[in-house]
Amino acid sequence: MLNELYTARGEEITQAPWQEYPRPQLKRNSYVNLNGLWGFTASASYDLPEIYDQQILVPFCPECLLSGIDVGSFTGKWLFYRRTFSLPEGFRKDRVLLHIGAADQTAKIYVNQKLVSDHVGGYETFSLDITAALEKENEIVVAVYDDLRDTRLPYGKQSLKRGGMWYTPVSGIWQTVWLESVPEQYIETLDIQVTLDAATITITPTLSGRILLEGKEYPLSDGKAVITPDNPRHWTPEDPYLYHFSIETEFDRVESYFALRTVETKKINGIPRLCLNGKPYFFHGLLDQGYWSDGIYTPASPACFEEDILKMKELGFNTLRKHIKVEPELFYYACDKLGMVVFQDMVNNGDYSFFRDTALPTFGIQKRNDKKMHRDKNTRKAFLHGMESTVKQLKNHPCILYWTIFNEGWGQFDGSAAYEKLKSLDSSRIIDTTSGWFRGTETDVDSRHIYFTPWSALKPSDKPLVLSEFGGYAYAVEGHLFNPDKAYGYKTCKSREHFQTSLSELYITKVLPAIDRGLCAAIITQVSDVEDEINGMLTYDRRVCKADAESMRQIATALKDAFAASCIAPSPQD
Repeated sequence: MLNELYTARGEEITQAPWQEYPRPQLKRNSYVNLNGLWGFTASASYDLPEIYDQQILVPFCPECLLSGIDVGSFTGKWLFYRRTFSLPEGFRKDRVLLHIGAADQTAKIYVNQKLVSDHVGGYETFSLDITAALEKENEIVVAVYDDLRDTRLPYGKQSLKRGGMWYTPVSGIWQTVWLESVPEQYIETLDIQVTLDAATITITPTLSGRILLEGKEYPLSDGKAVITPDNPRHWTPEDPYLYHFSIETEFDRVESYFALRTVETKKINGIPRLCLNGKPYFFHGLLDQGYWSDGIYTPASPACFEEDILKMKELGFNTLRKHIKVEPELFYYACDKLGMVVFQDMVNNGDYSFFRDTALPTFGIQKRNDKKMHRDKNTRKAFLHGMESTVKQLKNHPCILYWTIFNEGWGQFDGSAAYEKLKSLDSSRIIDTTSGWFRGTETDVDSRHIYFTPWSALKPSDKPLVLSEFGGYAYAVEGHLFNPDKAYGYKTCKSREHFQTSLSELYITKVLPAIDRGLCAAIITQVSDVEDEINGMLTYDRRVCKADAESMRQIATALKDAFAASCIAPSPQD
């Protein structure tokens, strides 16, 4: 079936998908990829099966076409994955680690019938030492349980009742599974802190060694080295320069990279602005939900990430707001090297109410004491754990300049405490505590959503003004619709010309005038259509770009010029 599927797509399974090294900021030569065909079965009970009656193509979730399963919902069921492997000659050193990029939501891992470890959290990379369980020939079984009826764990836009702004749920493994061999003393983590002139690299544990960069050697002292490149080159979307380096200890060697860049808020002519590398910068962006017509959470190849990024840059955009999802690290690496800023959301959990969380705030009721919202201790704990894991996993990527904690009140609680917690994890980036509404908490920006409310809501503020969602104009391209009988968006456009004219009018008459009132960023909905939601620049299958590239580039230039003019100090005679 899988070969037939790929033949229908004009492809053929000549090797397993997603063979690219999955962790580009901590790269070793030892690498065995376990993606490909696994035995698969689903069961309502947690009893290790004797028979695996299906095959699944990892790393694709079973709900999607690319997995080869492509059926219904698996919520409330145990998914069992099985495959065998042997280690290549000379691969094994002192330890062998198994890595799973992500498995939604709770996973238990068996190696040769031994329970090695378990993990909770559907968006987090996790690793385990399987050395003691290894034999000459090995069997691995991964059991994953997902239940969307329980909203305590982060779940994002997944819904058992998909439709509108809620989408098909995913279950099981949805990122790369791989092995690496490491010495007894190995570099477990890197921490990279940068200024415009230097990068401080810290490794854990604190091993002795050296860092090599551009022919220069920097010794590690207590696991730390400060790198000061000659004639430092600063990272921007227009010049995304990366410094590639290697770290060598007595027994270990890894490769990584960093970029020199800073983000902060400053008052420019008395108006708070977001600044990149010390200079005011306008973040012209799109909402990016990271859904794919054939893979749902996982594109057919990491190259799809690069294609999306380059298409959006061709339209003049410099920023993506990664919306309520954490991607594989290869997405962020593509943004790092191609020059695309990322505003990264945390993944929401907790219950959602249309009346409380959408209807009332849309009509202006946006002040609430969030200390009393979503009081369940386990739900709060799960969210904060997910937030901390997201920061630890992604913090070294230079493309990420901005964290969003809560989106439109979903799962929101004690925002000021969450802000302080996130600031303690990472003080180098902008924090948007409450994107859209339910303000009144500690935050670095005044973040607004405008779909139906008057644009007069964008008023000068004592914080940089960010339009973190707007637009949502819908245009249905015949032959490229997920659900032709039901489409969703905030304004219907009848043709490609109408779609582009509407976008141009929106930017010129609404967004541009707000720049003088302090607007520093504008995030339009969105990169691509997602299922019923047809308000993307691209169709869901990515085969049609609805927007006109030249017109969109003219908009980008107008925004840049207006922002630059607004940031120029008035002359004395003015």
